[in-house]
Amino acid sequence: MSHVGLPSIFHPETTDIYDKKNMPRVIYCIHALSFYLFKLGLAPPIQDLYGKVNFTEEEINNMKRELEKYGLQLPAFSKIGGILANELSVDEAAVHAAVLAINEAVERGVVAQTMETLQNPHAMLVGLRQELAGAYQEVLHQAKLEKGSRARNRCPQVIPEGEDVYDWCLTQAEIQGNINKVNVRGALEEVDNALERQDVLALHSALQDPSLALRCVQRDNLELYLEQLSTDREEKALELGYLELLEQEEVQAGILTANQRDEKERAMLQAVGRINAAVRQGIPAKTLEALLDPAAQLPDVHAPAAPLYQQQLALLQSQHPRGELAQEELFVAVEMLSAVALVNQALDARSPSRLWSNLVSPALGLSGVEDANAQRYFDDLLQLKVQSRKAGAEFLSWNDIQDSINNTNSSVQEENDRIRALRLLNEALLQEDPEVTLAALLLVPALPDIALPTAPRYHSVLAGARREKAQATQDNGAVLCWEEIQAGVCQANQDTVAARRMALGIAAINQAIKEGKASQTLRVLCNPDVALHGVVNACADTYQEQLAALMATKRPAGSTKPCWVRHRLLDGAEFYLNLQTLEGSWQCPRHGSFNSTHLSREEMQSVITRVTLAHERERLWASRLALVVRLQARLRGFLVRRQLAARRHVLQEQRPAAIRIQACWRGYRQRRAYLDRLHYLKSNTEAAIKIQAAVRMWQARRRYQERLHYFRQNIKAVIKIQAFVRANKARGDYRMLVHTKSPPLSIVRRFIHLLEQSQHDFWEEAEVLRLQEEVVKRIRASRQLESDLDLMDIKIGLLVKNRITLQEVVSHCKKLTKKNKEQLSEMMSMDKQKGLKTLSKDKRQKLEAYQHLFYLLQTQPVYLARLIFQMPQNKSTKFMESVIFTLYNYASSPREAYLLLQLFKVALQEEIRSKVDHVQDILTGNATVIRLLVGFYRNMPGQSALRHILAGPVQEVLQDSTLSINTDPVDIYKAWINQTESQSGHRSKLPYEVSPEQALSHPEVQRRLDISIRNLLAVTDKFVSAITSSVDKIPYGMRYMAKILRMSLVEKFPKAPAEEVDKIVGNLLYYRFMNPAVVAPDGFDIVALSAGVALRPEQRRSLGSIAKVLQHAAAHKAFQGDSAHLCGLNQYLEHTHSKFRRFISAACCVPEPEERFDMDEYSEMVAVAKPVIYITVGELINTHKLLLEHQDSITSHPSDPLHELLEDLDELPTVQSLLGESVASLGDCSAEQLSQLSRTEISLTLTNKLVPVASSEEGDTRSLLLSTKQMLVDLIQCQAGDSLPDILWTPASEHEEAAHERLVCQRALWDAQPSAQQLKHHPSLAANSQLCMEEKKRKVIRNLRRLESLGLLHSANHYQELVDELAKDVRNQRRHRQQRRRELLKLRHTLEGLDAKTLFYEEQIDYYNQYIKTCLDNLAASNKGSGKSKKLPSLHYTAAQLWEKGVLLEIQDLPPSQLKNVVFDIIPCEESGKFQVKAKFMGIDMEDFQLHYQDLLQLQYEGVAVMKMFHKAKVNVNLLIFLLNKKFFKK
Repeated sequence: MSHVGLPSIFHPETTDIYDKKNMPRVIYCIHALSFYLFKLGLAPPIQDLYGKVNFTEEEINNMKRELEKYGLQLPAFSKIGGILANELSVDEAAVHAAVLAINEAVERGVVAQTMETLQNPHAMLVGLRQELAGAYQEVLHQAKLEKGSRARNRCPQVIPEGEDVYDWCLTQAEIQGNINKVNVRGALEEVDNALERQDVLALHSALQDPSLALRCVQRDNLELYLEQLSTDREEKALELGYLELLEQEEVQAGILTANQRDEKERAMLQAVGRINAAVRQGIPAKTLEALLDPAAQLPDVHAPAAPLYQQQLALLQSQHPRGELAQEELFVAVEMLSAVALVNQALDARSPSRLWSNLVSPALGLSGVEDANAQRYFDDLLQLKVQSRKAGAEFLSWNDIQDSINNTNSSVQEENDRIRALRLLNEALLQEDPEVTLAALLLVPALPDIALPTAPRYHSVLAGARREKAQATQDNGAVLCWEEIQAGVCQANQDTVAARRMALGIAAINQAIKEGKASQTLRVLCNPDVALHGVVNACADTYQEQLAALMATKRPAGSTKPCWVRHRLLDGAEFYLNLQTLEGSWQCPRHGSFNSTHLSREEMQSVITRVTLAHERERLWASRLALVVRLQARLRGFLVRRQLAARRHVLQEQRPAAIRIQACWRGYRQRRAYLDRLHYLKSNTEAAIKIQAAVRMWQARRRYQERLHYFRQNIKAVIKIQAFVRANKARGDYRMLVHTKSPPLSIVRRFIHLLEQSQHDFWEEAEVLRLQEEVVKRIRASRQLESDLDLMDIKIGLLVKNRITLQEVVSHCKKLTKKNKEQLSEMMSMDKQKGLKTLSKDKRQKLEAYQHLFYLLQTQPVYLARLIFQMPQNKSTKFMESVIFTLYNYASSPREAYLLLQLFKVALQEEIRSKVDHVQDILTGNATVIRLLVGFYRNMPGQSALRHILAGPVQEVLQDSTLSINTDPVDIYKAWINQTESQSGHRSKLPYEVSPEQALSHPEVQRRLDISIRNLLAVTDKFVSAITSSVDKIPYGMRYMAKILRMSLVEKFPKAPAEEVDKIVGNLLYYRFMNPAVVAPDGFDIVALSAGVALRPEQRRSLGSIAKVLQHAAAHKAFQGDSAHLCGLNQYLEHTHSKFRRFISAACCVPEPEERFDMDEYSEMVAVAKPVIYITVGELINTHKLLLEHQDSITSHPSDPLHELLEDLDELPTVQSLLGESVASLGDCSAEQLSQLSRTEISLTLTNKLVPVASSEEGDTRSLLLSTKQMLVDLIQCQAGDSLPDILWTPASEHEEAAHERLVCQRALWDAQPSAQQLKHHPSLAANSQLCMEEKKRKVIRNLRRLESLGLLHSANHYQELVDELAKDVRNQRRHRQQRRRELLKLRHTLEGLDAKTLFYEEQIDYYNQYIKTCLDNLAASNKGSGKSKKLPSLHYTAAQLWEKGVLLEIQDLPPSQLKNVVFDIIPCEESGKFQVKAKFMGIDMEDFQLHYQDLLQLQYEGVAVMKMFHKAKVNVNLLIFLLNKKFFKK
């Protein structure tokens, strides 16, 4: 502003800009700056919005009220031109005359005269062009007409004396601005003509025009300017639909854009050159650095793939004809290589999802990529990557990736063909038709040779394998896999070969038997293909003889010679051999008979086995002769042993007698030896005693030495054991300290040293007390300043109201006579409107009382919580929706959200405490608070949350046209019947009405039900995942109330299982909050549906089934009874319920509202803006009525502040009394009119009536307790004792005194450190610590007696309360220090906020005082003459004259006839609004009276109509104000 020369009067204050204190002045200064810049031709003017923007009366009143709060007025924006002209340092008269001449010439409309006046040098206009004279005339004439029209519309009733000539005429700045506007328009036309002709030189000449003041015009970029501006011109024409000139800003923007394009193009070419040079150098790092240059305008480059870029770009560069890659070629190459690099990175990270997103990227340009093969691509590419890395290639190339994808597609296609053939083969095996099986086998690729004659064997082998697999897996639907089919085909081929060889071998044996050659027969019997067992060479003749005899017993069946022979294999299969053609077959021949003389393999094996067994038996007897001899010897041995056993039996019978004889002999010998030994010892008794003592001593010494040696070897273990024992004892003592309510002093003494760290703890405690007291004092001072500010508001309102009343009086003063002085007094009265917002004392008190009441209700939720449960349920719901949500502004700000949450919390706790007797009552009953809570958070902030949580799975259900979920067997049965009848055209023979059990007896119904259940589980899983993974999306209020619900239930029902409590919390979070949105997503805006489109019944049924499963899972309720057919879902419900419990636990883990909303007990005190609510008159009256009716139930304490506030409001008001006289004048209103009036909204600025009081006694008590505890810590550490009295009344020993002295000296050394200097601010605490031991005891005893007198301690239990406090300090030391530091920080921040608030109030009060003084000065100045004398004349009236005017009512002890002898002089003082009234009686000065104008307005505000002057004269206040206004404040 200073740079362009704007006068300083139009410079806004910095506080107005940064603190938004006086925004109207800032806007006013911006308008002035725009006007001044328009004059200089540097910017367009801010347009006048009159006639374009219409404000309602309510909006205007709201703005006035907001400005009145800060004592601000709207500036006169229409006066800017005149004020700006006056502020410029030029010859004002010459400029003024020249400007008026220009306005007159413009009014006449003669172009030459207008141009002549514009060229007047006194007009100080620049940039005039003769060729634009006509345009100047036209534009100036139009601007003058518009300004005159605005002036007429803006102030149609303006007083002529206050009219400004520049309200109608153009100012010098406006004229200069319009000239500049015409010049710019002409220059823009030249630019447009040059663009039309595509003339570069003409465009350059037009752009150089100084009127446009264009920047950064470069001659080298003229072609780019022409191209860019032509493009902008065409785009603007297309957008508007017609050709239009480019604006100055658009031309400047086009020039800057063209310059930027030129710079970018040059930078791009240089960057491309650097890239080619780096590629030729062959260093990947330099190539990467060049590619990363943003000037090259290339796609993103990945640093790890630098070798890939170097290698591929070098290859492309070598193949290029010029040996240089252009930017377009580099762009395509880098884009493709970056995509290849991303593929390699995805493979290195082993991320299939990243690989797939990169494979389908258009930048990679791969062909044949299919979604179904994504995982196969990943596996094959990963394997290829490993192979290439082993081969020395770090990255896969594009060709490698494409080849791998092609190979993968081919492999997948082969696998699909094989799977289709396997499916057909397994279906063929179920049909028992070998030909179908053979046809299916021929379709399977890569199988061994398939022979047509072997088809029955293929079928039997594969069918048997499938049956075995079904038995092993217990699955009738088991199918054979590729390996099993391949093995079966091979087995069948091998069986065919083996069977044919066996048949040929048997035929050869039969032929040899017929020929009668034993050797030949033996040779063929040993053929391994026939697999005959037990053939022995020695029995060859016998084999020939027996087999020939057996063959002779068989006779042919007919005359013809049969040619087929049947052979039965081990597995029961039959193989057929043609003896003529020697061809074998697995099928029974249709033509030809079987040979009956042909011996079968079983018959041959029977003969061989019989002959071989006979031969072996003969050989066995011949070879076992020695064994027979040995057997006979064994038999003889047995007979001898039997005789010996008989002898032993006789001896065993005589055993007791033998033992007795032996015992007698041994006893005799032992007794004789004992007696000899006893005699020897008795004769040597003394020697025996000495020997025993020496031996015992030696043994004890050896044990001690061994033990000592053992301890010395394990000294470390001993130390560890001792440490463990001590630690275990310390843990036990600490557990007693923590868990015992009153730990003994001995336990506390063990840990008392933990409190002896520094005096800083006691200093912080004292600092917290000091800051709390300081905060309370500051709050009281802030409240006092706020009260003073409200008083200033009233004074300013009185001044404004007085001027309005005065204008009404002036307009009617000619109609008034001496007889209607009462009417004049009434008109001067300010209590004309009787509404709640009236500027009178009683209405103001009423308004403040309501503001105090609603502030208390808003910040103390216990009242509304109790009031809710005192009303019927239907009324409480309506009360909550209409009043309480309005009171908290529907939680539109953090403060209101915090307070509303506190209300919900208290109300829920109150409901659980008073109305819930069992845990299940929350589920079975309709809890009021939960219903209101869910309704609020589901419709307000929770609606978007529900959309984020459920929109995905719900949309999938609605978009899946094939999804059909129906779990009702009867409905499925009926749908099946209907489908059957519609397809067949015949009526079904099954009954239509059946029970669920009958419906489930049909396999088709069961099959369809299973499909529906599978679909239901798949979709429900998606809902469960969406819900359980969206904990953070649930509104904070719902989560916090779930936490409160859980805590309240656990507190009231401590024995209730945690699972039951979680069910109730889950009922709140899912069933009440989410379940309705699942069932009816269209009703909660979860999905967007077109107009007239509704959900289909199938979709609603599917959503209902999903919601039912989710509800059962959340409530841990199994399907049974009528839903027994869904019992298969119970395991799924069990698993899902565990997920819901984890979800509930996570949802309940939320911070407290104080932390969430950053609120504390001082937040209300430091807020500058007061809370405002908008409530209807009817709601206000109903709330007042309910509080009066339930006052005793809400609070029973007589000193509760609610009683005081209700007493301030007095009786219940009516709608008419709250709205004012204009409503009351309507008389008896109808019910409809009264209802309409009761919906009138009023605003209440909530304030707190209760001021916190600093409790100095509590602070002194805490300080006394702190000092006592500090001294006791020293005493307990230094002196032993079982209780505090033992320590205090027992003299200390010298050792204890010395220990205490060391402790004091150590503390003194610590205090001398620089870090402890801050403790010197608290000498009492420091002094106590330096006392000697006896002095500390005496002081502690005095403190204990004082604390006992306060009821804090009791000597009967040896002051155990103080010991408990010390134990509590030890336990909570760390947590207490952290909390104390947070408290100190919070208090300091609160003090800073209070200081800022106090400064704001002081500035506002200073501003208001200055405003009142200015108003009074202006009022007084309006009555001063315009001549040299500035002093107001004094008024000279007799008492009779004042009595006639009604100003004077009477003078005490003076009859009316003597009033003419009393003269009053009213003399204005130097201070505005202050008058000196002198009274004279018969020309003698009597008394002086100081009269203040503000005091008169205050009396009028308080409703005082009569005041006393000189203690005798009674004066009408309203008429005295009128007289002063008329004589001293005319304007």
